Amino acid sequence: MSTTISESAPLLTFINVFRVEPENQERVIGLLTTATDQVMRALPGFISANIHRSLDGRHVVNYVQWKSQAHFEAIFTNEAATTHMKALRPYLVSSERNLYQVVSTHPAQMGEASCPA
Repeated sequence: MSTTISESAPLLTFINVFRVEPENQERVIGLLTTATDQVMRALPGFISANIHRSLDGRHVVNYVQWKSQAHFEAIFTNEAATTHMKALRPYLVSSERNLYQVVSTHPAQMGEASCPA
């Protein structure tokens, strides 16, 4: 499945904002990518993950969609998943994580470019 951002989609979004030192940004991205490819993608209820880097090098955002809160919470009892999560800790200044539901979306009006040329 691909990422869907819609208030009618029956899913939850987990957003984790990692604060990092610039020299650790690529390492954190690599660890998240590996964990997603090797473990998370195969877990029941996983829909999609999107990893973002800040241009200042100080943040990495992991935007992950799950079918339900129960599916999301099951990762904390999965040994392979928790092993990958622990591997991130030495490279983080801090992290802030929360579960979200989309409540509204606002696409560009028809005929308008969504990004400047």
